[in-house]
Amino acid sequence: MTATLISHYGAMSVYDYRCTAGPNSTPFPEHHTSHSLAYVRKGSFGCTKRGRSFELVAGSLLVGYPGDEYVCSHDHHVCGDECLSFILAPELVDRLGSKRDIWQSGSVPPLPDLMVIGELAQAARDGRSDIGLDEAGHLFASRFIETVSGQARQPQQIAARDRRRAVEAALWIDAHSHTPIELEDAAGEAGLSPFHFLRLFSNVLGVTPHQYLVRSRLRHAARLLPDHDRSITDIAYEVGFGDLSNFVRTFHRAAGVSPRGFRQASNGDRKILQERLVRH
Repeated sequence: MTATLISHYGAMSVYDYRCTAGPNSTPFPEHHTSHSLAYVRKGSFGCTKRGRSFELVAGSLLVGYPGDEYVCSHDHHVCGDECLSFILAPELVDRLGSKRDIWQSGSVPPLPDLMVIGELAQAARDGRSDIGLDEAGHLFASRFIETVSGQARQPQQIAARDRRRAVEAALWIDAHSHTPIELEDAAGEAGLSPFHFLRLFSNVLGVTPHQYLVRSRLRHAARLLPDHDRSITDIAYEVGFGDLSNFVRTFHRAAGVSPRGFRQASNGDRKILQERLVRH
């Protein structure tokens, strides 16, 4: 695991985490020292904390609470993972006004509004956006609290083999999300009937296969939208949407702003950020 400090903004620090661990690596306990939000950009990993197990794939969020012990593993994926992590000082957490149980949730499944903001933050980190990384980080933390309140889920105990099937299916869906994928296609890749695959995938990852497919397309679109050399129509088709109107409608529902508005925000239009942050 390599941790690179990208920026420090008083009450917030931003790190780039890259892990190359695989199935043969020995898991070991670690401790969260601060409140943190780690957005999974690539790969997958498992995490056990507070007696609960989670599987995180691209678009998921690992939530850190000070003093919590956690153990991460890579039993289902040989390529490791990459995360963009926001470390929040206590005074910032207090200003956000969040409840303690939100920060003890462990993880958050791939949710569309958090994914597109995560990609906006990554664009800022890469220098592909005129939005400040600190601005994107505050927006991300604010949106996390707003979105996750009342959405906590209770993961079920599922055998390791079945958890692996779900994670591998999610990786396959993400890699092929630009192509048409039906439930039967993904179930066939997992070697399960559609009924059992749907139930397993949903129980392990907290979203249905189709939800993850659409959210993968949204995440890839959010990654491409800051590039003005690509038309929005081309991006819609490139990431797998069948028509422009469906893409615009789905993106707006997820991000609260149109693809064009998101592009404008990534290139310096602070109005969108201000409208998001004023709620808190």
